Amino acid sequence: MDEDGLLTSIDKMVEQLDGLVEEYAALVQKSKYDDASDFPAEIRVLMNRLESAIERITVPGSVHRRQLEVHADLGNSFKIAEFVGIAAALRDDLKAGWTESVVELVHADTHGDYLDMAEELLNKGYKDPAAVITGTTLEIHVRALCVKYSVDIEVSGVPKKADTMNADLKKAGVYGGLQQKQITAWMDLWNKAAHGNYTDYDASQVRLFIVGVRDFALKYPA
Repeated sequence: MDEDGLLTSIDKMVEQLDGLVEEYAALVQKSKYDDASDFPAEIRVLMNRLESAIERITVPGSVHRRQLEVHADLGNSFKIAEFVGIAAALRDDLKAGWTESVVELVHADTHGDYLDMAEELLNKGYKDPAAVITGTTLEIHVRALCVKYSVDIEVSGVPKKADTMNADLKKAGVYGGLQQKQITAWMDLWNKAAHGNYTDYDASQVRLFIVGVRDFALKYPA
């Protein structure tokens, strides 16, 4: 996604969120009550649209998505007020520019592009460059996670290796030991590909590598 495309997408997101927030304001204005509880059918429809819009615009693990989950068990009249607040905050974040939500969207889009490229190479029989591209994508994402969670990415001005950053993210509680071990295994495959040890792995392992990194980037957005 180029800069113009990104800005157009953000404008559309803002416009959609604006419209939903305004719909709720109009509903409250014609209601007898502050929570518009005398319009239960309209509230249900609008609440579903708000939830759908927020989930579509954000990525798993984002602040706004977590807020949706926190308020999921509230009654409808209370829930919609919270959902409108989340939508308004997300709209303002998007309008403000390069906030966490926008950065996560860009990262998700970029990773998807590279992983799509790796998958296409693999499908054409080029397992080794596919493994290298996937490994590079993994390292970039691990480094971005370090930045997001204030984990140092350098020691005395020297960039940390990917396996060191992986261990540091586990220590920081970003993910657990099982995820750390899986990333270590992926990095081992990547190193084999990068150093020409092409017979040490096969195409099926590279395919699992691509799928795994894609899922990891979605589960732990940066």
